[in-house]
Amino acid sequence: MVAAASVVVAVGTATGMLSALGGDRGSDEARPPGVTASPRLEPLPAVPSPSPAEPSPSASPKPGPEKAGKEGKRGKASATASASGSAPEQRSGAASTRLYRHPESQVLDWVRANPGDPRRAVIESRIGDRPAAVWFADYSPDTLTARVRAVTSGAAARGQVPVVVPYAIPGRDCGGHSQGGAPDLDAYDGWIDRFAAGLGSGEVVVILEPDSLAQVECLSAGERTARFASLARAGRVLKEANPRARVYYDAGHSGWNAPVKQAGWLRQAGAASAASSDGVFSNVSNFHATADEVAYDRRVLDALGGPPGLGAVIDTSRNGNGAPADGEWCDPAGRTLGRAPTLSTGEAGIDAYLWVKLPGESDGCKGAPGTFTPSYAYDLAR
Repeated sequence: MVAAASVVVAVGTATGMLSALGGDRGSDEARPPGVTASPRLEPLPAVPSPSPAEPSPSASPKPGPEKAGKEGKRGKASATASASGSAPEQRSGAASTRLYRHPESQVLDWVRANPGDPRRAVIESRIGDRPAAVWFADYSPDTLTARVRAVTSGAAARGQVPVVVPYAIPGRDCGGHSQGGAPDLDAYDGWIDRFAAGLGSGEVVVILEPDSLAQVECLSAGERTARFASLARAGRVLKEANPRARVYYDAGHSGWNAPVKQAGWLRQAGAASAASSDGVFSNVSNFHATADEVAYDRRVLDALGGPPGLGAVIDTSRNGNGAPADGEWCDPAGRTLGRAPTLSTGEAGIDAYLWVKLPGESDGCKGAPGTFTPSYAYDLAR
């Protein structure tokens, strides 16, 4: 494992707060100056009453987009995390009404199936009611366009903005827990074409292939060059299909690669071109404090160059207490929810705070990788 790597793990086919899988159901996993504090949620009791045994997560009986599991694994969250050493940041009590909450997710499945669980109200109100990303992590090209369209059309009907995550690059996760994806880059290019065909014409945020660039050193020089070209093509195809799509590229996180090094890979993958990119994303499935990510992303963007409109989005789903000092990445204790998802951050160059990883989906220590684990979700939310 890479010591400062990101935290993205999928089991079988998938990852994500809600992954839109089409048939076989994999385990799931759901960025302008200064950092503005949000209202704090009052802490709740450790256990509201004796809890029943954790039920095994089951597949949703409902048709339509399914979920996939996005867990932490790339190695440690980073012993250098939270360089600011500040107190836990304030957590928001209200999410942006412009962001779309897809009605299918593991957490919502659990809420519906467990009306009498004493943890239900907290998990539903603080996690289930939040908008989060929808992951597309399996290679099922025949149904992909329809599955993407189901999400984007549902958001458009409400006048809201969905967040979607294409996650099928060949060789993803360097053969780790999230391995899978398209069989080769030619197949991936075709998969992206089908993905783009489902984007519609409304606003949509695309988190393009987590870890595809921050972890690229596991590839040979030739394989890197081919991946860069395919990612640059992907950005162009997505934005040509829907000019209102905002496409963000992988910047890892503040405890991983140096900003200049990461920017070099981003540039080769098309992230500095307005034809393919709106900027970068960071902290997906990780725990680094928002202040650290804001500073890091600005340094990456400065090193990247490109048009002045490029920005960054940050995954704040589990970073309320920052990353653990020991660098633990797998369901570390003492973590909390971070800032609520919003497209209005008040931070220069930071376009959104998003919940890309669904809080409560295990990294593989408190539950099976990618499955929703109520005890973990409650610990994060209370």
